[in-house]
Amino acid sequence: MKKIILIIMSLLTFSCSSKAQEQTMNASRQSEKKILVAYFSCTGTTEKVANAIAKTVNGKLYRITPATAYTSADLDWNNKTSRSSIEMSDENSRPALGGEALNLKNYDVIFLGYPIWWNVCPRPINTFLEKYDFSGKAIIPFATSGSSSIANSVTLLKKLYPKIKWKEGRLCNDNIKQAEDWARQIIK
Repeated sequence: MKKIILIIMSLLTFSCSSKAQEQTMNASRQSEKKILVAYFSCTGTTEKVANAIAKTVNGKLYRITPATAYTSADLDWNNKTSRSSIEMSDENSRPALGGEALNLKNYDVIFLGYPIWWNVCPRPINTFLEKYDFSGKAIIPFATSGSSSIANSVTLLKKLYPKIKWKEGRLCNDNIKQAEDWARQIIK
């Protein structure tokens, strides 16, 4: 009888330790995802959200940098001759990028952040998406905006770049905690 009890106890112990090891391995696989948080920001609003997301998901931060920085005058959306107004009125505009080159082979998941301009993403985002090969990568858009939602920009991105594996995006305005909570949930 004692042998039977010992065998049952051994089996239970082995089963429980296997389950615990499996759970640890699953959690480890999630944390092994290599995450990049790429963002474009002129005023610092999107940059704050990108920093919070990168910290939360243990991702590498990458600033999408235009070759020529935007000035306040360039960003004057009320002036039809401002740089941003001209770029946004031309669907084919692709401003040159500067900054360090990326090796996307190092990443599995890419959070892509931008402000909403004219109800879509700014043209430097298009340049970025056309510059690199995103095959096999999950792209998670996030945006900041004073008045627009992210919906139209994501719809257009999916239409322009149908080969990219897009995940659900989110508008992440002033509430950093909500952005962090969302980032944690979306990478599971």
